[in-house]
Amino acid sequence: MRGNRKANWPTRLISAAGIIRSEEVAMTNAFDAIVVGARCAGSPVAMLLARQGYRVLAVDRASFPSDTISTHFLHPLGAGSLARWGLLDRLAATGCPPIHTYAFDFGPFTLAGVPGTAESPLGYCPRRTILDKLLVDAAAEAGAEIREDFTVDEVLIEDGSVVGIKGRSKHGQSVSERARIVVGADGRSSLVAEAVRPEQYNEKPPLLAGYYSYWSGLPMEGRLENYIRDKRGFAAGQTHDGLTLVIAGWPYAEFAENRKDIEGHYLKAIELAPAFAERLRGATRQARFAGAAVPNYFRKPYGRGWVLVGDAGYNRDFITAQGILDAFRDAELCAAALDRFFSGTQPFENAMDEYHRTRDARVEAMYGLTCQLATLEPPPADLQQLLAAAHGNQSAMDGFARMNAGTISPTEFFAPENVEAIMSAAASNPHGPARRSSN
Repeated sequence: MRGNRKANWPTRLISAAGIIRSEEVAMTNAFDAIVVGARCAGSPVAMLLARQGYRVLAVDRASFPSDTISTHFLHPLGAGSLARWGLLDRLAATGCPPIHTYAFDFGPFTLAGVPGTAESPLGYCPRRTILDKLLVDAAAEAGAEIREDFTVDEVLIEDGSVVGIKGRSKHGQSVSERARIVVGADGRSSLVAEAVRPEQYNEKPPLLAGYYSYWSGLPMEGRLENYIRDKRGFAAGQTHDGLTLVIAGWPYAEFAENRKDIEGHYLKAIELAPAFAERLRGATRQARFAGAAVPNYFRKPYGRGWVLVGDAGYNRDFITAQGILDAFRDAELCAAALDRFFSGTQPFENAMDEYHRTRDARVEAMYGLTCQLATLEPPPADLQQLLAAAHGNQSAMDGFARMNAGTISPTEFFAPENVEAIMSAAASNPHGPARRSSN
C-alpha cells in the first residue's frame, strides 16, 4: 500500500455495511474515486485526480514492475503527455532510446518522415515493466493510495448505481471500499464493464493476429521501421537494454493454424523484406514470442457511479499502435471531466457526455483507418497512387508519418486539398522518385 495521503476532499460517503463478518473488513473511509487497473490508463487518472487534491484509491491485481502484452510504441503526442505531467525526463533517464523517424516500406518504395511536432518531436518504445512502474510511482507520489496484488471480486451496485468494490488483498483479506466514482481502467476484459454492461457499438471482430519478441544486435538508429507486404506486416523499434522489439502479423483467418508454428510463420513473414531479414539473421532473439488478436469496439464510457478509460472503453487493432497514446488522452479527458463533476462545476451527466463525445471524435477516423489496415488487404488503387506520389515529397512523407503516429487525423491527411497538393507536386516532377516508383 502506497500513497494514502489524507487530503481534503469534497464529499465523504458513509459505508452502508452493517455487521462486519470475521472474514471481511468493511472500511469506514471512502474515496472520491476508486480506479480499477493501474497501468497506462489507470495510473494517470489516479495521478491527475490526486494532484487536484481528491482522495483516490488505485488497485491492480499485478504488482509492479510487471509485464503485459503491448505494442510498446509511445507516439510523440503520448510523450507530450508525459512531458506535461513532468514524467518524460524520467522515462528518458531509464535509457529508452528516442525515435525520430517513422519509415514505411511498401516494397517498391519507402516513405520516411518525422512523426511528431516541434513541441513533441520524438516517440519511444518503452518496456512496459519500466513505463507502468514509472506511472504507478507517479500516482503514489501525487497522493493516490496504491494497492498492488489486489483482486477485485465484485463491483458494488446499490439502486442501480456503482458505489464501490469488494476484493482481496495479496494476503487474502477481504476488503470493501466505497467511492463516489469507480473508474474501470482494467482493459479489454474489464470487470467494471462486465458489471455495468455498457452499450457497445461500432464493433468489428478480430482482424489481425500478431506476435513479437525482443532481439539483441539489431540497432535501429532512431527509426521505427514498418514493412507492408501482401497479407503480412511487421515493424521494429528499439526499446530498453539494447533490445529491439520486432512484431509481425497476419490475417486473423490464419490465427489458429499459424499458432502451431509461430516462429516459422513469423520468420517467413520477415523474409518478404530480404534486407531486413538479413539484418535479423545477424541478431539474437532474447525472449519467447508473445502475441494476441483483439476485437475492435467502442463502449459508452460512463453511467451512474462509473466511468471507463483506456481499452476498457474503446479498443482497436494494434497495427497502428495507438493504445498507449489513447490511454493517456483518455486519462486526461476523464480526469478533467471528473474534476468538473467533483468540484460542482458541471453535473455528472454533462461532464461525462462531453468526455464521451470528445473521445469518440478524436479517435473515430483513426479507428476506421486502423480497421482497414488490419485486414492486410492491398491498398485501393487511388491510395496506391497517392502513396507513390508522396514518395520523395518530404512534406507529404512527414504528413503520412504523423498520421500513422496519431499526431494528425486521417481526415487531415486525406483531405481533398492535401491529396490534390501531393498529386500536383508529383505531376510537376515527372522524373522524380514518385513517378519512377509508380511506373
